[in-house]
Amino acid sequence: MEIGYIRTSTAEQNEARQEVLMQELGVEQIFIDKMTGKTLDRPELQKMLSFVREGDTVVVEAISRFARNTKDLLFLVEELTKKKVNFVSKKEAIDTNTPAGKFMLTVFAAISELEVSYLQQRQAEGIAIAKSKGVYKGRKPITHPDFEKVVKIWRKGEITAVEAMRRLEMKSSTFYNKVKEYEKKNR
Repeated sequence: MEIGYIRTSTAEQNEARQEVLMQELGVEQIFIDKMTGKTLDRPELQKMLSFVREGDTVVVEAISRFARNTKDLLFLVEELTKKKVNFVSKKEAIDTNTPAGKFMLTVFAAISELEVSYLQQRQAEGIAIAKSKGVYKGRKPITHPDFEKVVKIWRKGEITAVEAMRRLEMKSSTFYNKVKEYEKKNR
């Protein structure tokens, strides 16, 4: 069975181009994630890994849609190989059913990771230039009108940290960073 895996980095990005490719290839089952590829903890990726069986082929449009670094890519392909599942990336013309395909997979994964590193470097350089010109102000700070009130209730032990985060609509790292800033400022 041919199984397609599609990923876009955000919910706003459109996966239609990848879906058209999968239809053209006659893929029978498709799994779609709309989230970063920096983590392997992607719901549809995990479902796909559980779904595949010996003799299946996992098809992706490009390596970057499957994994964002060499280590993760090689790990995923190894998991597929253990299940005797083939991996095909159309953009890079890689097919792990062949020795050349296995070799090229490693080479393209390293190149893909290098491209991501270059992109991050250029982005950081661009931000530094914009900051020096006073153009870049960074992300807007996350503020909540009830922050101080909720933190005081939490510190008294009247609610849990999880409840405080829910009320403030913050992730744990943001919550604890904001609490640290707040307490430092109000000493």
